[in-house]
Formats: sequence, structure tokens, C-alpha cells
Amino acid sequence: MSLNENSTYTLADGTDIRALPKVSLHDHLDGGLRPETVLELADGIGLELPADDPVALGAWFAEKSNSGSLVEYLKTFDITTAVMQTREGLTRVAREFVQDLGADGVVYGEIRWAPEQHLTRGLTLDETVEAVQEGLEQGIEDVRADGGRIRVGQLVSAMRHTDRSLEIAELAVRHRDRGAVGFDIAGPEAGFPPSNHKAAFDYLAAQFFPATVHAGEADGLESIRGALLDGRALRLGHGVRLAEDITIERQDDENTYVTLGTLSQWVKDREIALETSPTSNLQTGAIAAWGNDILDHPFDLLYQLGFRVTVNTDNRLMSGTTLTRELSILADAFSYDLTDLEIFQLNAAAGAFLPIEQREELAEIITAGFEGS
Repeated sequence: MSLNENSTYTLADGTDIRALPKVSLHDHLDGGLRPETVLELADGIGLELPADDPVALGAWFAEKSNSGSLVEYLKTFDITTAVMQTREGLTRVAREFVQDLGADGVVYGEIRWAPEQHLTRGLTLDETVEAVQEGLEQGIEDVRADGGRIRVGQLVSAMRHTDRSLEIAELAVRHRDRGAVGFDIAGPEAGFPPSNHKAAFDYLAAQFFPATVHAGEADGLESIRGALLDGRALRLGHGVRLAEDITIERQDDENTYVTLGTLSQWVKDREIALETSPTSNLQTGAIAAWGNDILDHPFDLLYQLGFRVTVNTDNRLMSGTTLTRELSILADAFSYDLTDLEIFQLNAAAGAFLPIEQREELAEIITAGFEGS
């Protein structure tokens, strides 16, 4: 059974959020394992775990992830990556990943992961990508067999604290016609700027291969600036600290008056998508400057100001969440209705790393699904 499969999330008008067509742009493969799968794969390699049943293990991941620190949050991935070092493990995790997206109403998903973290048992970089792609394709067939529809692509990521980014960029481009749709850098943000990976981003630009960059999560405006200038990012992974470049001048009962800085104005005017992940942003302290409650999240401010905000899960296992749940949390906090949720999905469709014709087709699927709800 996938995470939160039996939970019900509805809007104020009774609309079942799970049944709505959704787009997922920021979802880590090694952060979306089922607890029972972690247990079974760990048993096969003799890996000791902090709990021996799925419920307790899921609770352990959630507890350890709720630290207020991205560095501490990332430590939980030592376990998930450890069970994803074989072709069989990677393929199974990828297959179940797509099954769970399909069960959550996702019609298009981009799955990000770092091949360089899956080489300890003899796989080559290309073999890891092929193993994940095999699982993704199996998952797509499973969703279709259940009467659903889904399309997925790989966001091949390099770890920003290592020196393999050019090699990983070349790997992503090699697989651009075999599942890879984009590139990312992930891992600890502060102290590891995109400028460290200039050769990789230069290569990607020369190959016209799109990149999204984690920025504005554990570091501030300079990190976002580096993602745009050095990384040529077409989207910002999280990007919530862009709100530091927005000055609230005054508020009254009906309006908030703000001034945008040069950086935030650029992101807004260029319609650069922000890949926000509300629960994760709370867990990692990304919104600590504004508070520690979902109502403090700058998501609504960014949305009301016209930024291209999107809603994502980041890591479903660590955050104990689904895309349906994230949308429900925001709807409850900010009184969003069906129209708002549709805008978030259309924003994500517009930001997807797909050809324009396929983005337009995706938008039509979303519109038709929301109209029929």
C-alpha cells in the first residue's frame, strides 16, 4: 500500500483532491520509497534499520526529517540510497514510485535523483540510468493497466558538494532520448554555489539541455542569483527565499503593498517556476525567517503577486506526504478553491521540461480534468 493511500483530502466544496489531474516537478526518487520496500531491500543486503515494521520505520523517517535543518534532513537518505545500489533495487523503487504517483492523480512527473550515489555495488552510471528507466516504464504500464494515465521523465542530478557534475551532465545528455528530460544539482546548498559547476552548466547550455537548480532553500538570494546566472536555471528548486527580495511596505484590511527587488522582479517577469514543497520547507527551516507554521510560508504572498508557483512533495517518505496532501494543506491554510489548485497545475505544466506542443497537451488534460471534477 502506498503512502496515505487511504487518506481523504477534499476542498470546502467537497471536491476530492486526489482525483484531480496533477503535475509533480520536484520529487526525489530516493525520498519516495515505501517503508515496506526499504525493509525488504535492507533485509536482502543485511542492512540494519532503526525500526522493523513499516509504520514504525515511516515514523522514524518523519521524526528525523523534522529537524529544521537541511543538513540533518539529508542524513536520512543514507538509508534509502543504501538499498538502491543494485539494478533490481533501482528498478523496483522506480516502478513503485510511478505507481504511487499514479494513485495520487499525477499525470506528469519529473523524477530527480543522483546516479553518482548508486555505484557502490558495481553499477556504472549508464547502468543506473537504464535501471531507473526500466522501472519507470514498468510503472507507467502498471498505471495504464489500472485505467490511469501518466507520463514521467528523469531529472538527472549531480551532487553539488562533489566534482562529478560535468560527467553527470554528459550522462544526462547521453540519455536525453531515453528518459532524461533535465538536469539538476542537489545536496547541501550553502557553501556549494552553482559557480562551482560552471563546466557542467556551460556544456548543458551548448547542448540546449534544460536545468533546474536547488536554490533559495538552505541559502538566500545569492544562491538564487547563482542558479540563474551560473546555472542558467529555467526553474528554481524550492526558491522560497526569493521572498527575501520582497519588501512589505504596508498592509491594511484588504491589501498588502510591496516592493520587489531586481532579482524577484526578474524571476516574476520571466515566469521562472518556483518548485515549492510546503511540508519540506517547514522541516528544513527554509521558511524560518518568516515562522514555523504553514501560515507563515511565503507561498501565498508569491502566488498573490503573480509568481509562477508550483506545489511539490520533495520527499514523500521523509515528509510523510503526497501531492494531494500538500495541496490540501495549502487549501486549508489559505482558503484556496478549485480554481487556485488548477492554476498551480497549469503553472507546473508550463514549467515542465517538455516540448511546447506536449506542454499544451498537458494543460488541456489538466483543464479537462478540473472541469469534470
